[in-house]
Amino acid sequence: MAVTDEAIEKIKEMIVSGALRPGDRLPKESELAAELGLSRNSLREAVRALSLIRILDVRQGDGTYVTSLDPRLLLEALSFVVDFHRDDTVLEFLAVRRILEPAATALATPRITGAQLDALDAALNALGPAPSVGELVAADLEFHRSIVRHSGNTVLCSLLDGLSGPTTRARVWRGLTQEDAVARTLHEHRAILAALRDRDAEAARSWATVHVASVEMWLRSAL
Repeated sequence: MAVTDEAIEKIKEMIVSGALRPGDRLPKESELAAELGLSRNSLREAVRALSLIRILDVRQGDGTYVTSLDPRLLLEALSFVVDFHRDDTVLEFLAVRRILEPAATALATPRITGAQLDALDAALNALGPAPSVGELVAADLEFHRSIVRHSGNTVLCSLLDGLSGPTTRARVWRGLTQEDAVARTLHEHRAILAALRDRDAEAARSWATVHVASVEMWLRSAL
């Protein structure tokens, strides 16, 4: 494992230094192993590990390439890891979301267009006043994802997308057990949308905080 870690670090150094750039093809295995002073086996293990976290792309019969290194691609690994969360860490995921999502909503306020706001409004109207819990949770995820996409920060967007999984079950549970959960969620969505239309970043931030915190506070009382 130590030898494989060394191989990973050496390939990482090549990418960070610019010796290998996004889209570049790695030298042949024998050449790269000799250049880095590694065994071919340890190099192969390092390539396998780096391909799992989307740093490298192994193309059968073609070679191994550095990926685009786009944050959305690299943070896919986060989504995979957080799926292994324990139930007792859901509150921690919600706390992180409460910190990041209001900030992303505020950033989106001056950037989101009127047409995009109209699309969000139409989606809320299509949902109706009494959607099922499943419909509400799916719409909630898409509502926030759509807003965060306009934050102008791809890393923030990818982080929030990756963190959404662990909180989904809590949202469904709340919808099934809290009497006013559906109406409250719809009201908070309307308030966020109104703040975005007014180009009021602080109001948008505040309503997004209220929205996430309401799920968090309910879960604390339910546990």
